[in-house]
Amino acid sequence: MLIHDTLTDTKSEFTPLGDEVRLYVCGVTPYSQSHVGHALKAIVFDALRRYLEWRGYRVRHIENFTDIDDKLIARSQDLGLTMAELADRNIEDYLAQLKRMNVLPATEYPRVTETIPQIIEMVQGLIDKGHAYASGGDVYYRVRSFPDYGKLSKRDIDELKSGARIDPTELKDDPLDFAVWKGAKPGEPAWESPWGAGRPGWHIECSAMSLHSLADQIDIHGGGADLIFPHHENEIAQTEGFTGKKLAQFWMHCALLQMGGEKMSKSVGNIVSIGEPIDRFGADAFRMLVLSSHYRSPVTYTDEAMEGSKAGAERLRGAAFLEAGSSNGEVDPGETKARFITAMEDDLNTPRAIAALFDLARAINRGAAEGKSVSEAQGLLRELAGVLGFTLAAPTPGSADAAPFIDLLVELRTELRAAKQFALADMVRDRLAGEGVELQDGPEGTKWVVG
Repeated sequence: MLIHDTLTDTKSEFTPLGDEVRLYVCGVTPYSQSHVGHALKAIVFDALRRYLEWRGYRVRHIENFTDIDDKLIARSQDLGLTMAELADRNIEDYLAQLKRMNVLPATEYPRVTETIPQIIEMVQGLIDKGHAYASGGDVYYRVRSFPDYGKLSKRDIDELKSGARIDPTELKDDPLDFAVWKGAKPGEPAWESPWGAGRPGWHIECSAMSLHSLADQIDIHGGGADLIFPHHENEIAQTEGFTGKKLAQFWMHCALLQMGGEKMSKSVGNIVSIGEPIDRFGADAFRMLVLSSHYRSPVTYTDEAMEGSKAGAERLRGAAFLEAGSSNGEVDPGETKARFITAMEDDLNTPRAIAALFDLARAINRGAAEGKSVSEAQGLLRELAGVLGFTLAAPTPGSADAAPFIDLLVELRTELRAAKQFALADMVRDRLAGEGVELQDGPEGTKWVVG
């Protein structure tokens, strides 16, 4: 499998370091309800994991929760909650919504507050190696001690210095240096350390959690493209400075979700919760929206785009559950599986993989209209759609999701009658009747009602 590595900006052959794939994905900071941008990232790496497992790999998937953060502290104080109460509430909601999205749970969800001893140990190790220094109760990473700083984001260290913000309250040796430990402030959570009470800096947290939950070298480090700098750049400096080894074989970054062409942000007021597209369009529809674009290309969320994605998911679902005869031969899935694998092996090219599924769905619909058996092709369609995480769950008659599915069956019955396949047309009618859907034929076509 070829994977694009952000560090080298090339596609290279992926081979795990050990007997399992070590995958670390930066998770959410649970200071507010999670949004569809978080779901996009989760779906991308869910598809990667599902494909790797389908191909026979064992995957150890770690996704962290940054359950201590300036925004989390401020928000909890505004709401009159403890930081832990707010984090727990939003983490519970996030995991519940991902379950509704049919995202596989990670192997482990480490939290910063549960990793403090390992963080302190790592900070001390960086000090001992000359990569960090204590100053005024804080500890800073000495950026110039790491010669390769900027290699991920392709930034020049001298250009970074010219634009660095100088905070007079921070006692840094160099404006480029960043905090790995912050001295305690009144009213904020703090832990005892060799440098006094305090809490971790943002970037050291993921370095310590990936090291503790996986190993000093991992196969794939993933996240959104917005994390390339400074977060992942600083992670590399910290972890590689601490271990002396290359942190990750591959850095995978997914593009961000846009709302009608604009970046989603609280300041614009266009935040959409994860639950909203599930409630309005269905989980498969949102997954279709995400995976119909390559993971390194931006995804635009609009009602029109979601309606189109819902229709696409319905086409796959309709073909997967179509009833057909078996008297006129069998539909041959052809090269569908090979096309699917070729697409996914090329840097997780889900749009091409989905195109192969649509071609198979068309072959199933055409074969059914001709009275052919479609069971083998349907089995493959359901299998490959499942690799991408689509449920293709048959909707319940009368539900909001059922109408397009029933319309599709009615349209198929009309085509069967036109082709004089009356026995198959009657079979469609009878199966719908068994599910409580009555067909009413008239001069203007066929209407249906739920009995």
